[in-house]
Amino acid sequence: MKFATGLLAAVLVLAGIETSQALVRITEDRGGRIGTYVDKYQGLRQSGETVMIDGLCASACTIVLGAVPHDKICVTPRANLGFHAAWDLGVNGRAVTNREATDMLYSMYPSQVQRWIAQRGGLTPRMIFLRGKQLMNMYKPCYLDARASTSR
Repeated sequence: MKFATGLLAAVLVLAGIETSQALVRITEDRGGRIGTYVDKYQGLRQSGETVMIDGLCASACTIVLGAVPHDKICVTPRANLGFHAAWDLGVNGRAVTNREATDMLYSMYPSQVQRWIAQRGGLTPRMIFLRGKQLMNMYKPCYLDARASTSR
């Protein structure tokens, strides 16, 4: 009897762990260095956490779309993804498009996001935004009452 009770308790604890996985919330992330985000999101992918995009996720932040499984990403009506070409600092501190890094970035995105970008002329120095109904058609909605930590 004690064994059966212990086994039932263990199953309930494990079930609770599975359903209470953490949620990481992205709100106002303007991006940064590509390598930093690749490392950050590889860790997030391995953790199995769900990512809630609930505001701006621009530039290198958008790598989350390729690094984290599609079923582990949800978006709110406030989600706003900003895409542009990768760049390096050139002479006199001017931004110069880095074609190789841009191609790598583009290849990380899921095919439906690649199509959306291609329909708008590809990744260029000009920022383009994916939000609203178009974004909600690509990713599942998430609920704002979910407990989430702000993106690390």
